[in-house]
Amino acid sequence: MDEALGQFFANQSGWALAVEMIAILAVLGKAADWLVGEAVVLSERSGLPKVIIGATVVSLGTTAPEAAVSVLAALQGNPDVALGNATGSIICDTGLILGIACLILPLKLPRQMVSRQGWLQLAAGGLLVAACWPWQDGGNPFQSGGVLPQWLGIVFLVLLVGYLYLSVRWAKGAGGTTELEEFEHDAAASMPYIVSKLLVAVAMVVCSSHVLIFAITEIAERMGVPSTIVAATLVAFGTSLPELVTAVTAARKDHGDLAIGNIIGADILNVLFVAGMSAAVTPGGLKAHESLFQVYFPSMLIVLIVFRIGVTFSKERLQRPFGAVLLFVYIAAIAISIAAFGMPEL
Repeated sequence: MDEALGQFFANQSGWALAVEMIAILAVLGKAADWLVGEAVVLSERSGLPKVIIGATVVSLGTTAPEAAVSVLAALQGNPDVALGNATGSIICDTGLILGIACLILPLKLPRQMVSRQGWLQLAAGGLLVAACWPWQDGGNPFQSGGVLPQWLGIVFLVLLVGYLYLSVRWAKGAGGTTELEEFEHDAAASMPYIVSKLLVAVAMVVCSSHVLIFAITEIAERMGVPSTIVAATLVAFGTSLPELVTAVTAARKDHGDLAIGNIIGADILNVLFVAGMSAAVTPGGLKAHESLFQVYFPSMLIVLIVFRIGVTFSKERLQRPFGAVLLFVYIAAIAISIAAFGMPEL
């Protein structure tokens, strides 16, 4: 089956391959949307408070595409994809998606939440870079890259449990309810129907992620660049579609605090959940290609620092000019990537 998939993409023209990859990403995004929606309804039927669902089910669900693509890539011997996808998704979430949401409507700024989780967001980005740095052999990561070891992947997963526990505690302490209408699709449906749609969504996420990895490999070979670069740009955008849909919908309904909270949570989970799980299932650890240290890690840290500065100087809302700044940082990162590594030859 895998050999047939590889041969199928190898026989496609450049334009056909591009269209097929867009279609796969669209299926992946839709499947993730179904997955979150049915998981929310199922959680509510179990009697869980909305604050707990919002802090756990929604956050984990919207990062399901990144996790599925990265973990499957690691298991199939393409660990470069995992770190590229996680890092690129953070850049895309904070720069592109939050920037677009701010431009649609100035976002309500939940200061208490941002003061807590916002610093964890920045710390998670710094932790990822530090974990990949070649401390032991003293090598130059800008020339030879680094590795995220398996044992640190396990540590990340332990930190993930701690983060989810803190999220639930903070959500309970904040009081009130969590807006979940954006994720509820079959609130009045029967349990068998909900469970069946949930299982179909999981199967679609896994299958489309499996197929996507072969498309990534083929595109990377045609570009003559490591698959890390494709994962950090094209794939990161595609797997961030659930966060994009959530943020735009929340912004249009003036639920800016939901959009900001979802992005911050997604960034943290991209490190602890996506990179952590991928490294934990890879005995040799995840290879951090030198391109990550040259372009993508600096871009990730810059966009996270710009976000922190913007939050510090903003009052009750993140205004449109700040959204334009975030969008500019994202476009600059992509432009630098294209200048350094080129575009696919279609």
